[in-house]
Formats: sequence, C-alpha cells, structure tokens
Amino acid sequence: MNRPRAEPGGGPAPHHRVAIVGAGFSGLGLAIRLIRRGTTDVVLFERAEDVGGTWRDNTYPGAACDVPSALYSFSFAPNPSWSRSFSPQHEIQEYLRDCARRFGVLPHIRFGHEVTGAAWNEPARQWEIETSRGRFRASVLVSARGPLSEPRLPDVPGLDTFDGPVFHSARWDHTHRLARQRVAVIGTGASAVQFVPEIQPDVAKLSVFQRTPPWILPRRDRRVTRAERALFHAVPAAQLLQRAAIYWAREAFVLGFVGDARRRHARSRIARVAARKLLESQVSDPALRAKLMPHFELGCKRVLLSNEYYPALTKENVEVVTEPIVSVRPHSIVTRDGAERPVDTIVLGTGFDVTGHGAAARTVGRNGTTLADAWAPRLAAYKGMTVPGFPNMFLMVGPNSGLGHSSIVFVIESQIAYVLSALDVMADRGIAAVDVTTAALRRWTEEIETRSAETVWTGGSCSSYYIDGAGHNVALWPGTSWSYRQRTRKFDLDAYEVHDRRHPMAAARNGHGTTEVSPAGVPLGVGAAAPAGVGSAPAR
Repeated sequence: MNRPRAEPGGGPAPHHRVAIVGAGFSGLGLAIRLIRRGTTDVVLFERAEDVGGTWRDNTYPGAACDVPSALYSFSFAPNPSWSRSFSPQHEIQEYLRDCARRFGVLPHIRFGHEVTGAAWNEPARQWEIETSRGRFRASVLVSARGPLSEPRLPDVPGLDTFDGPVFHSARWDHTHRLARQRVAVIGTGASAVQFVPEIQPDVAKLSVFQRTPPWILPRRDRRVTRAERALFHAVPAAQLLQRAAIYWAREAFVLGFVGDARRRHARSRIARVAARKLLESQVSDPALRAKLMPHFELGCKRVLLSNEYYPALTKENVEVVTEPIVSVRPHSIVTRDGAERPVDTIVLGTGFDVTGHGAAARTVGRNGTTLADAWAPRLAAYKGMTVPGFPNMFLMVGPNSGLGHSSIVFVIESQIAYVLSALDVMADRGIAAVDVTTAALRRWTEEIETRSAETVWTGGSCSSYYIDGAGHNVALWPGTSWSYRQRTRKFDLDAYEVHDRRHPMAAARNGHGTTEVSPAGVPLGVGAAAPAGVGSAPAR
C-alpha cells in the first residue's frame, strides 16, 4: 500500500493518532491512560459487541481467576467490592465494563470491527487498517489481542466427523444441556480444572482424557467480608497495602523457577510438599493417584490452583484416561489400547494458540514482509513489544513478556508506560516513525536465551506451550516482574531507527501528566493512587 485507500463513498479512510486492536485488559488499560493524559484521538477495534477479551469469551462453568483479585486489576482503578479473594469471571467482566464506562473509553470503541489486515504505508508513515466494517488509518498501531484469544483445537483424526456437539471451553455452548450425557473432556489444563468439578454432578459419564497431569496447589479462596469491603471503601490505602503484600508474596514464587536445578529444587520444596499433600489427602485410590502425579519439575508447565478438581475425579461416574486418543468416530472415541468409549458430547480444554500467527500473517510491514514471515525462524519481539520492519507498531503481552508466577496486569501496565513514553518522545522530537533495530532485538533475544538456560522452562524435563519446536522459551519473561518493569519504564530511543524528525505527522505533546505508570510496590501500593470516584467500582 502506497496511499490511503478510500472508503466506498469516495472519501479517505478516517485517520487516528493511535489505533488499538482489542478491548480486553491491555486495550482498555492503554486507552484509559491515553484519554486521561489528554490523547483523545484514539480508536479501539473490537470484533465482539462487548469489552472484556478473555473474560468476555470464557464463560464456562466455574470460570475464575487464579491470581488474587486485589492484584489482578488496574493499579489506577482498585475495586473495593470484590466478593471473593479470587474473582469469578462475571465480576472481572463487569469490572472491565465499569472501567470502560467510568473512564470514557466506550465512545472510542468500534464494536463489531474485526481487523482483517494491516499494512504499513512507508511514504505516508502510517498504518492502513482493514476491518470487517471499513478502512482506517493510524500513525501508531497497538495489537492488544492477547495470547488467550484464539482457541487451539487438537489434531485428532476424525474429530470433524463426530456426530454430537463439540465445543471449546472458550466457546462454551450454554444452550446444550449436559445432564445425563456421556461427556468427554480432552485436556486437563487451567480451564478443565475449573469446569470439570462443575459439570461432574450432572453428567451420566465423564471421561477425562489426560496427556500430562498438572501440578495442582490448594486454592486459598474465601469470601471477602462485609467489614473488609467497608474498610477498602473508606480507606483506599488499606487495599493498596493488601495489593503490595500480595504482589511481593507472588514475586517470591519466581525463585522456584529460576536458577540452577539444585537451587530451584530447594526453593520449590514447600510448594511440592503442598501439592503432594493435596493429592494424597483427596485421592485415596493408589492407581488414580499414580495417574495424577506429575513427573516433571514444578513450574515447567502452568501451576494450577483447585480444591475441587481431585475430588471430582474420584466420583463413580468419572474416569481418567491416560491412553492417547488415536481417532474420533461419529459416536465414540478410540484410544491407542483399542478401547472405544461411547460419547455424546466432546468438550475441548486444549488451550489457546499463543503464537498469534493467524493475525501475524495479515500484518504487513516494510517491503511486503508479514509479521508471520518475521517470526518464521523464531517468535521474538524487543522487550516483548516491537519487531524490526514494523514501524510504530507495539505488541501488548508479546513474546517473552508473559509470567508464570504473578499477575499479567502488572506486565500490561509496564508495557503501557513504555508505549506512552514512546509517544511522548516522538512528539517532543518531531519523529514520525520509530523502528526497532535488528541489533537491539538480537541482543534482547540473546539475553532471553542466556537467562532462560537456567530456568525450569528450558532446563526441566517437560515441554509446554512456553517453548517452541527448537526448545526456545518464546513466551515467558525469565525473571521477576519487577525487573521487567525496570526495563520498560522509559522508551529507549537509541534502540530504534528514527524517521522524519520534525515530520508534520508528529503530534505536539499534550503536557497532561507524566507517562510512567507508578512503580508498583514502592513502598506501599503496587500501583498509583486512584482518581476521584474510582473506589466505587461495583466489580473488579
């Protein structure tokens, strides 16, 4: 693309300073910060008809967060009204709706606009964006789709020939009744651990097909008392203190995941003992217990929390199948040992396509190179956010910016600070476009490789979606979330190629406040003070 394409009516496509793809935590958080600082020329494209991202889509029975509520929320929008210490899905969704309303984001969202393609226009120094409802242009493009937006389907022969309902946990069919059905659950990850106990009492037979048993720790969930909620409403600093305590406690978990194997093993001993004790106390059958005991290092795969999963698996109408599936027939599932199990409904708890290659193939940078092309050898982005050849494009929760021990919202706010700082530097210096250098990305990737070498994710004895086919950690930040925040606090212009200083497209700095997110946890709050009225949020 060399010039802005016109709308059907003949006029040029609308132009915005910042275009954001996705209205989940990342997209809303960035939009809120932009609007609060006076940058109102921002648009969000959301393919659905509501905000919320993964918390809008994942409505399966028992859906809830496995990070404490006080930490899994924006630092600038604490919610004193959480009903439980671990929030259920509907409260998180309502929290995000409330944030979108209170901070004035809704008028900026284009609902029902699925982004079908984006291409960098080099002469104009802007992005041209194709959506299902028209074309747009933007000086800066931010992909906030999130890594948990596209369900991953298992590669099982015959799955498409099954005669009954088949649905993924992220696309739960609430119109289909499971009562007295023979149900097969494929996958035993975070979603399955939550919905299996919910559906077990209703079904006639539940066959749980397990490839690898997860490490499961007790879920320290409880109802937040009326007195606690009253305190948080009256004294917001009390909730910030709670948030800080949770943050630093969670930050300590990473010590069991990094360092050499001997030190990791010693540091994670308490967690392993707690997990084994939970399994032994809730599963009395030695054969079933052997099936459910992980044989890889704790933390290599996602550590799960549940008090109900193991008890559900001990019920008479449940079986745990560890033989691999070889085929699906119209009314049954066949495993490698030759056994054929009659099935009425199949529920897929098989996770998500965290690589985002579908959207990457439709994102075109300089010289016609797609993001999928750039990621062909290895998924990588500088600080998890920028890729050479894709000027003025930022990724939220991109490669190597995920966490295995704490709240991803903390990472999101760190990345928001980096994007805002980049916008300010561009405005202050009259820069129309910045493009991270290949040298900067190479140094960053080498650092990730070196730091990952002595972690549970690459030094352990299991494989996971964190690791690509070549054995590289492409998903997680191999360190503390605090260290990641320090690396993203300010935009480092020296890592970028600069184009067209004093270009007329470079907007003037608005001067509304600073660009940095308050450094969490120093010394108290793990976040910034809430603006007036924020403390009255009805839900997280």
